[in-house]
Amino acid sequence: MPEFRGTTICAVKRGGKTAIAGDGQVTMGESVVFKNNAVKVRRIYGGKVVLGFAGSVSDAFSLSERFEGMLNKFSGNLMRSAVELAELWRGDKARKLEAMMIVADKDLLLVISGGGEVIEPDGGVCAIGSGGNYALAAARALVQETDGSAEEIAFKALKIASEICVFTNDHITVETV
Repeated sequence: MPEFRGTTICAVKRGGKTAIAGDGQVTMGESVVFKNNAVKVRRIYGGKVVLGFAGSVSDAFSLSERFEGMLNKFSGNLMRSAVELAELWRGDKARKLEAMMIVADKDLLLVISGGGEVIEPDGGVCAIGSGGNYALAAARALVQETDGSAEEIAFKALKIASEICVFTNDHITVETV
């Protein structure tokens, strides 16, 4: 049975705000667009945390649900929740999740993988997913060469990625914290 995959998530931290943008495409296998208006960026923990997920749909949902559970357990402490989630998955040798997330609160921006890595990106810009490298390059250039807001840059970076990556579309959702 083919896996449901494909998305691009990009985050930009600038001017005291962090924006996470995601496209809406869900791809079945390597050649079928299964859905074009999925929402893969959402607010959790009473709207104080924003997350965007990429990868296998079921693994991404599992990763995000477990992360939300950790946030509740650790009173919204983003770093502690991320590290505890990573430790949980590192200890489970039976299964690694084929998914990644970008998470942010008012102070911190992190990338969390289903393999147990937690990374604070350099320069306040990161991207994941099939079009992640395209969005990352675009976002870095826009941060260096424009005065755009975090939200504007994240949106434009996704738009650029959608014009290059066949697994990324221009149905873009942006959440800012």
